[in-house]
Amino acid sequence: MKPGIHRALLASIGLLSASCLSSPTPNTARLVRPALYPTASEPRDERSARLLAAHNRVRADARVAPLRWDPYLAASAATYGPTLASLGRLVHSPRAPRPGQSENLWMGFRGAYSPEQMVGRWEAEKAYFRPGIYPHVSTTGNWYDVSHHTQVIWPGTTSVGCAIYASGKWDYLICRYSPKGNVDGQRVP
Repeated sequence: MKPGIHRALLASIGLLSASCLSSPTPNTARLVRPALYPTASEPRDERSARLLAAHNRVRADARVAPLRWDPYLAASAATYGPTLASLGRLVHSPRAPRPGQSENLWMGFRGAYSPEQMVGRWEAEKAYFRPGIYPHVSTTGNWYDVSHHTQVIWPGTTSVGCAIYASGKWDYLICRYSPKGNVDGQRVP
């Protein structure tokens, strides 16, 4: 979907502020949560439900409470897909438009991976994870080696919303989490 069309769709359902519609790039748009917009709900499509279930399976293995699906976080994540596609690589979105949110990114060949396999790539970082005080939770000594996994199992995170953006030969998975995880000085189970 072209960025302009995507932005118009978000504006029509009340997720994009009117002042952002003239913004030239999709990553500068700021989503707003309308007063009547739900803060959490059940996913509306099978792929989203599978992404949520995959997250919650990893969290159950870590003995952490399950996440709830947040359609606002999912819509927020979707706005970043066109930017990733234009870059052709993974670069985290600016933090200013997503206050209080963390973000996990993944990319792989288009259509080659299931939602479970995508989240499974983050789960695989568990091989280098050790419980402790963040960021000192990696057996390699590098927090980045486990940071996707620690965000998935972060005990203070209660909601997730994800989007898969298909472009050319790549699929991009963008997941947003709230409250954000990977906070220095806090314990990871």
